Amino acid sequence: MSGPLTGLKVLDIATIIAAPTCATLLADYGADVVKMELPGKGDGARDFPPFKDGKSLWWKAINRNKQFITLDMRVPEGLALFKRMIADFDVLVENFRPGTLDRWGLTREVLWDIQPRLVILRATGFGQTGPYRNRPGFARLFEAMGGLTYITGEPDGEPMHSGYPLGDAIGGLFGAVGVLAALCRRIQQPDAPGEEIDLSMTEAMLRLLDFLPIEHDQLGTVRERSGNANQYSAPAAVYRSKDGRYVSLSGSTNPLFAANARAINRPDLPADSRFSTNSLRVGHSKELNAVFARWIAENDLETIQNAFEREGGTIAPVYSIDQIFSDPQMIAREAIVSVPDADFGSVRMQNVVPRFARDPGQVHSTAGALGEHNHAFYTGRLGLSEAELQHLHARAAV
Repeated sequence: MSGPLTGLKVLDIATIIAAPTCATLLADYGADVVKMELPGKGDGARDFPPFKDGKSLWWKAINRNKQFITLDMRVPEGLALFKRMIADFDVLVENFRPGTLDRWGLTREVLWDIQPRLVILRATGFGQTGPYRNRPGFARLFEAMGGLTYITGEPDGEPMHSGYPLGDAIGGLFGAVGVLAALCRRIQQPDAPGEEIDLSMTEAMLRLLDFLPIEHDQLGTVRERSGNANQYSAPAAVYRSKDGRYVSLSGSTNPLFAANARAINRPDLPADSRFSTNSLRVGHSKELNAVFARWIAENDLETIQNAFEREGGTIAPVYSIDQIFSDPQMIAREAIVSVPDADFGSVRMQNVVPRFARDPGQVHSTAGALGEHNHAFYTGRLGLSEAELQHLHARAAV
């Protein structure tokens, strides 16, 4: 293990994507993360496609860098063992319905009696309070009710979701930020008590949409869909090249607009009074987008990229995953790394983000099999005897 969080001990008892992603990010930075699942059943994400030889590839990525144990806290022996375990951890990550752990006798007071400095992350769709607190949560619900879906899509079309559950990924990121913030207080105050973090995935989604609430509050505006056209910068859209490739253009400042204009051989555009500021350009975005779209349609991708690079413009090809794998920048930065895997020998996945110069994290393992580390954890780390472990097996506690 290496990374700035080396020595931090995290118990991940969450399921599916969002909260486990939080724990995985902590593991990427070096935390010692143990993932606990129900015996014989495991996390439902083990059944998420895509599959190879019956193995979930998604599972291997979203739960990398962890150890895997099983335990059923609903069994008395399992509950007792959990209470014994939690004393050794700094962070607990869970995403049960609000009140579930309380009903099992694991209130925050009980947990803090055992481990007074424990940071408890509770991740749910709508938070621990409010009329929706007991509703089930999934990424598309967070995206829909958090405001992202409504503003995504063509102006005359239906609201659109992306092809990946962004709501889960965003929730995982906010979860990791919350945990790190709580841990920072412990550094500042070594005797600081534990913390409970109430993470609403829907609120995390809304938090990203900075200007929507203040715009509605102050202007009464309900922002609508605009397709690939940018509503706060122009020209900005997705355009098709002569050879059938797509590029995305952006750049809101006057110097960048001038560079983009030079790239398409229209250095006269910045002098046009309609385009002298970003706000004016937004007001005339249709005219500008038509000018850029026409030039891009008349040139192939290589010509386009060379022209914009020469002038310091801001354009990028719209990559598919195979293009990401072969991009020189991605290769030079090792953005995709090979990771040892028990089933396939080696697999490739994203590297740790961000990079640390002195104490870098690393991807050292893919997600493992159900209960893979039971014996090592319970006998080696927790000190159970072989007889005790066999008894727990017999009681279906592990």
